Amino acid sequence: MADLNKGGRAMKHAILEQIKHEIPHLRRYARSLTRDLDQADDLLQDSLERAISRQDFFREGSNLRSWMFTIMHNMHIDQCRSLRRRGVHIPMEEWGEGMSHPAPQPWTVELEEFSRSFDRLSEPEQSVVLLVGVCGYKYHEAADHLGLAVGTVKSRLFRARDSLRDMQKSVSVH
Repeated sequence: MADLNKGGRAMKHAILEQIKHEIPHLRRYARSLTRDLDQADDLLQDSLERAISRQDFFREGSNLRSWMFTIMHNMHIDQCRSLRRRGVHIPMEEWGEGMSHPAPQPWTVELEEFSRSFDRLSEPEQSVVLLVGVCGYKYHEAADHLGLAVGTVKSRLFRARDSLRDMQKSVSVH
């Protein structure tokens, strides 16, 4: 029985080490989901806490990064739903912050235009762009993560990129 406990502890320790190596990838994914550094750090911490507390549910031999991204994605969806029910919370100290605007720098304007264009993509297209374009997943990894065929991932990515190009052209014309 003592040998069984040692083996279980060793496996848990190995999973914790693997989780530790996934933190940079998880942080990038959290930032792309939330678009806010503080919220991304909170999401990362909550996701790590959930993964560690439920590491017994991880199936040995499966993709740990995909499992962690799924946890984070589901937590983000839950948080978004919760925020919709509660509404936006603005601390009193921040009420006056929107009264003045810094001079718009070209890169800020471009980033805002891209962000608006990205928000106009469908949620499935956004997911594919985030996984392949931001997180660096290969097509087959993104397909596994999203539960789709590789061809579906490729076509969604193509349509998303095409839509973003068209939206950027229409912004440039105006």
